[in-house]
Amino acid sequence: MAWPPDAAVRMTNHAVAPVLAPTPVNIGSAAKQSGVSAKMIRYYESLGLLGKVRRTDSGYRQYSQAEVHVLRFIKRARDLGFSMAEISELVSLWNNRRRTSASVKRIAQKHADELAQRVAALQEMQGTLNHLIHGCHGDNRPDCPILDELAGS
Repeated sequence: MAWPPDAAVRMTNHAVAPVLAPTPVNIGSAAKQSGVSAKMIRYYESLGLLGKVRRTDSGYRQYSQAEVHVLRFIKRARDLGFSMAEISELVSLWNNRRRTSASVKRIAQKHADELAQRVAALQEMQGTLNHLIHGCHGDNRPDCPILDELAGS
C-alpha cells in the first residue's frame, strides 16, 4: 500500500493506518476559513504577521491550518479595534510560550483606556449635536442654528 509522502504512520494494536497532515489551502480557502479577505491576507503577510508562507512551484500561496488560525487571531484582534502594531506585538507574544501575561494585559489595558477616551469624546459630540438639534426648529425657515454653529457664527 502506497501512502502520500506527507503521511505519518500510526500504530494501533492490530493495524497500521496513515495519518494525513491537514492539506495546505490556497488563499481563497484561507480567506473563507478565517473570515479575512484575500487582499488583507496578502497585507498581513507583507507585514510579517504570518511569517514565510509556503508557495507551490508555480508561485501560489499555500496556507497551513496553523496560518489560518493566526489569521482568525488577527481578525478577532482587529474586530476588537487593536492597531496593526498592537496586533503584531500580540501575535509575537502568542507565539512566545515564555511570555508573561502581564505583557499581554498591558497592551489590552492600554487599548481599553484609549477606547474609553474615544467613547467619552463621542458622547460629548453626541451631547453637542443633541443640543443643536433641540435648538433647531426644523421648519420651512432658512435660519438654522446647526449651520450657524458649524460656521462659527
